[in-house]
Amino acid sequence: MTKTEVKKEIAKLVAELNRHSYLYYVLDKPEISDAEYDRLYHRLKSLEAQFPDLIQPDSPTQRVGDKVSGDFAEVIHSKRRMSLDDAFSFAEIAEFEERIVKLINKRPDYVCELKIDGLQIVLTYKQGLLVTGATRGDGRIGEDVTHTVKTVRDIPLQLAKPLDIVVSGEIYISKEDFIEINKQQAKSNKPVYANPRNLAAGTVRQLDPQVASNRRLRSFVYDIEGDTSAKTQVDMLEELKKLGFAVNPDNRLCANLGEVKDFIESWAKKLDNLPYQADGVVVKVNNLSLRGKLGATAKSPRWAIAYKFPAERKETKVLDIEVQVGRQGTLTPVAIMEPVSLAGTMVSRATLHNEDEIKKKDVRIGDTVVVQKAGEIIPEVVSVVKDKRPKGARPFHMPKKCPICGGEIKRVPGEAAHRCTNKNCYVVQIKRLEHFVSRDAFDIEGLGTKIVEQLYKEGLVRDPADFFTLEEGDIEPLERFAEKSAENLVKSIQNSKEVSLDRFIYALGILHVGAQTARDLANAFGSLNEIQAAWRDDLWEVDGIGEKVAESIYNFFQDEQNRALVEKLLKVGVRIKKPQLVRPRKLANKTFVFTGVLKSMSRTDAEDKVRQLGGRASSSVSKEIDYVVAGENPGSKYSKAKSLGVKVISEKEFREIID
Repeated sequence: MTKTEVKKEIAKLVAELNRHSYLYYVLDKPEISDAEYDRLYHRLKSLEAQFPDLIQPDSPTQRVGDKVSGDFAEVIHSKRRMSLDDAFSFAEIAEFEERIVKLINKRPDYVCELKIDGLQIVLTYKQGLLVTGATRGDGRIGEDVTHTVKTVRDIPLQLAKPLDIVVSGEIYISKEDFIEINKQQAKSNKPVYANPRNLAAGTVRQLDPQVASNRRLRSFVYDIEGDTSAKTQVDMLEELKKLGFAVNPDNRLCANLGEVKDFIESWAKKLDNLPYQADGVVVKVNNLSLRGKLGATAKSPRWAIAYKFPAERKETKVLDIEVQVGRQGTLTPVAIMEPVSLAGTMVSRATLHNEDEIKKKDVRIGDTVVVQKAGEIIPEVVSVVKDKRPKGARPFHMPKKCPICGGEIKRVPGEAAHRCTNKNCYVVQIKRLEHFVSRDAFDIEGLGTKIVEQLYKEGLVRDPADFFTLEEGDIEPLERFAEKSAENLVKSIQNSKEVSLDRFIYALGILHVGAQTARDLANAFGSLNEIQAAWRDDLWEVDGIGEKVAESIYNFFQDEQNRALVEKLLKVGVRIKKPQLVRPRKLANKTFVFTGVLKSMSRTDAEDKVRQLGGRASSSVSKEIDYVVAGENPGSKYSKAKSLGVKVISEKEFREIID
C-alpha cells in the first residue's frame, strides 16, 4: 500500500470506529460485535504503528496516553463554575420561583434533570478538537485532567463541526461497573471503594490513564457555551446530542411547578432502578435570556436549584461513645454502633458533633438511634428512638482530661467546642503533620498516616519544616524502609518544596481556614507578607471571611511560635510559587459594591475582576466606598449610596473602567 492509500484507510477506520463507539456508549445500540470492533481497532493500531505521522487526533487509539507525572496543571475556567443552592422540600422550590417572579414579573417554564452523583467536568474544544478536560476545582480554577477525560468513550475527541465551545457535565461510574470493580478489589485482597462517586472522582485524578480506561468512566453533559444557537435548555440538550455527546434521557420540560413536583415525586420512587447514582433533581429556568436577567448571587445562579432526595436512614444501636482528638485539639464525640448498611456502605461509627448536640438529642449509650449520611458522605445520628431505650442507658459526659495526653480539657468561650489545652498533645501534633502533607496542602506522596507517626515517634520530625531536612540515612534504619524506598521518599519530599500560596496557607492548619478560605486569602492579598501583615479589618473585608475567621487568622500570625515556623519553612527551602497571572494594580485602594442584576457578567465574576485589578469588593455601603455599581432592579444599597453621596455608576461605566 502507498502512503496515500494508508492515509485513506486510517481515516476510514477512525470514522467507522468512532461511529460504532457512539452507537455503543451513547445510544446503547451497537451494530457490530465486540470481536468485530476489536478487529477494526487492531487493524488501525497496526497501520498507525507503521506510519505514526498519520495518527489522527481523534483516533480511538489516542484515548489512552502516557502516564502523567507530578501535580496537575491549573486551568482557569472561561467563566465561574458556580454551585447550586439546595432545596430539601418542595416548599423551598416554591420559594425559589417566588424569588424569580419578583425579578422578572412572570412564571417561567423549567427543565428538570436528574442530578447525577458524579464529578463535574469542563471540556474545551477548539476548532472541534478536544484540547482540555478540567475539574471544577474552586469554580474559578480547576485541574487539567485531559489525559483521563480522553479515556471516557462517550466524550468525543473531535466534533463533526469545527466549533469553539466549552461543555460542562458529570463523569460517573455505573452501579454495575462499581460492583464489578469492588469484586476485583476483594479478589486481590485490596480495600473496596466506598461509593461510585468517590471512585469516579479518584479515577479522574489518576496519573495513569490506563487505570481510568479500565474503570469505564461515563459521562452526561448538560451545558454549552461559545458557538451555539441554543435559546433554551431544551435546545441546548438537543444540540449536545447532535454533536455526539451523551445527554441524560431522564429530563423533562415542565410548564409549571405542578409538573416539576410530578417529576420529582415520580423519580423519588424509581431511583433504585437507575443504572447510575442520582441524589436529586436539578430545576432550571428553560429560557436562556431569562437566565441572563436573573443573574446570580455571590455563590449560586438565581435561575437553578437542586432538589435533594431525602437521605437514606436506618436504625441501629449505640454500643459506646468515644472521643476523637483533632489537629486543633478539639474533642469530637463519636457513636460506636452496631454495623448497618447505609447508602451502599457498612457504617459502624457516626459523629455526634459536640456535647451540646448530644444533650439536645439526648443520645445515650445503649440507645437505638436513627442514622443517615450527611450529604451522603459523613454518617451522623439524626434522632433517638425513645420507645426502644433500655433500662440503664448511660448518659455521656465530656472528659475532664484529654484521653490521649491527660492534658486539661476546657470549653472554648462562646462555642460548643471542648479542646485539649496541651499544645504538645501527641495526637494534635500527629494530625497537624498529617494535615501539612495532605492532598490540598503540600500533597507529599508517600507520607501516609503510619509513616508520619513513625517519623514523629523516632524524633525525626517535630514540626512540618523537619520533613524537608530528612535525609536517606535518617529513614533507612526505620522499620519497613529500605535504601530505595528511603531514596524515593526523600525525593518526593524535595519535589514538593515549591507550592502555591493558597496551599501554603492551608497547610499551616489555621483554625477555621479551609482550602477555599485559603484560596480567597491568596487571591485577595497575593503574597504571604501581605497576609501576615494584614489587620483584622483587612481580613474581614475579604469576601467569604467573617469576623470569627478574620480573628483566627490575625491571631495565628501574631503568635511568635507560628511566625517562627513560617520562617523556618522558608529557610529549609520551601518556595511559594508566584501567581500565574500578573496582577495589574489599576484599581488599587478602590472599593466597589455591586447591587442589582448585571447583564454581562455575574456579580461574583465582577467582584473577582475588581480583586484581580488590585481593588476590593465589599458587601455593604458606607462613606468609605468609592463606587456602587448599579445593575437592573438595584436594591437598598442603591438608595443608601445616594443618601451618603457615594458615586453610583452603571454596569457600562464599570466595564469601561475595567476594560
